[in-house]
Amino acid sequence: MENNEKEKKEKTGWVAELISWVQVLVSAAVIAFVLTTFVIANSEIPTGSMENTIMAGSRVIGSRLHYKFSEPERGDVAIFVFGWQCPQCNAIIEGDKQDTCPACGSEVGKRGHTIYYVKRVIGVPGDVIDIVDDKVYLNGSDTPLDEPYLAEAMNQHETYHFEVPENCYFMMGDNRNYSLDARYWQNHYISRDKMVAKVFFEYFPTPKVIH
Repeated sequence: MENNEKEKKEKTGWVAELISWVQVLVSAAVIAFVLTTFVIANSEIPTGSMENTIMAGSRVIGSRLHYKFSEPERGDVAIFVFGWQCPQCNAIIEGDKQDTCPACGSEVGKRGHTIYYVKRVIGVPGDVIDIVDDKVYLNGSDTPLDEPYLAEAMNQHETYHFEVPENCYFMMGDNRNYSLDARYWQNHYISRDKMVAKVFFEYFPTPKVIH
């Protein structure tokens, strides 16, 4: 009898411990889901388009809440939705997902993977942007935009003129000579609803605050 009681207690204790571990894991999963869905955004930087602010291969964290309660500002480093990647041909397509890939014609049924970019906000709604002689000018000013974060001076011979629509933003990389940014996109502007998070921190490989 004593042995049976002991075995029952041991079994009950083991089951209780297992249930406790399951509860901990489920709670952790729920917390992680809530954080990554509503509070923070995590992104890897695959190219050197944001050097030297953020180097290729770095991982950063942004605040989703920041853009829930305030508007993006000029100078912000932001994570935003650029487009999607076709699961058939791997082409990166600007804009919202489509049933048919415009690159290969495959019927993908909106199964494409969402593509996020990290760039700096240069133009906010209503801004007029001119790029002349490798300098950025805002709203008719004769003084170029002060950009101490640039990796090097732009080596750009083309002249550009952009007028940022309401509810949209103009994004550029800090490494201007090696950044495929708004200057070259088919749609030059990112709408407000595509702005996901403001980047505050790099956690890999070198922890640092992002400005």
